[in-house]
Amino acid sequence: MLEIKELTVHYGHALALDKINLTVSEKGLTAVIGPNGAGKTTLLKTISRLINPTKGSVVFNGESLLKYPPHKVAKMGIAHSPEGRRPFLEMTVLENLLIGGYVLPDSKRKKRLEEVLALFPVLEERRNQTAMTLSGGEQQMMTIGRALMADPLLLLIDEPSLGLAPVIVDEVGRIVGNIKESGVSVLMVEGDTDLISDLADMVYVFDHGVSSYSGIISEIMSDPNLTKTYLGM
Repeated sequence: MLEIKELTVHYGHALALDKINLTVSEKGLTAVIGPNGAGKTTLLKTISRLINPTKGSVVFNGESLLKYPPHKVAKMGIAHSPEGRRPFLEMTVLENLLIGGYVLPDSKRKKRLEEVLALFPVLEERRNQTAMTLSGGEQQMMTIGRALMADPLLLLIDEPSLGLAPVIVDEVGRIVGNIKESGVSVLMVEGDTDLISDLADMVYVFDHGVSSYSGIISEIMSDPNLTKTYLGM
């Protein structure tokens, strides 16, 4: 579904990504892990076209994304749940969700809203509350729900467990698992290896802008050299 080749990104003179090669299969979950500053968020922003690469290619269903602006990429079927949730705090939960569905025609938006609220019952309960009144976990669910409102083929999720209590992380993991099972392809940046191990089909490890390892999570967890080098265990 998504194929990235030799992707290189700079922030000014600083190298953020160096010749990244990565693929995302249809109807699966691909995870990217690594330390802070490794380039994980930069990768997702480049796919969404929020950042322009220095060189390389990003191809989605056979078509280059690099010639399109962000709103066109969204209409092509890629939705982004960003790091830090980025809710519209003074707007209601319902208003936040409806913003995510702007790419859909009016005839489909109502049905999609019903589907998203069924996936997140707590958002149905909170639909008329402002986003600032939600807990961190509820905001994270709303952010993922907002992205799902676009009815994407590929969902980009950046650090969904960040700052959440373990019991809430488990709930977020269950929801992401349901999204995967529904047939939506997922590319997820995540630091919680327990969450990754339960969900990921393929894992890429980033370190200082380089993809230093790729494979299945069980290979990393069963190799003491890999866990020490990449996970600090």
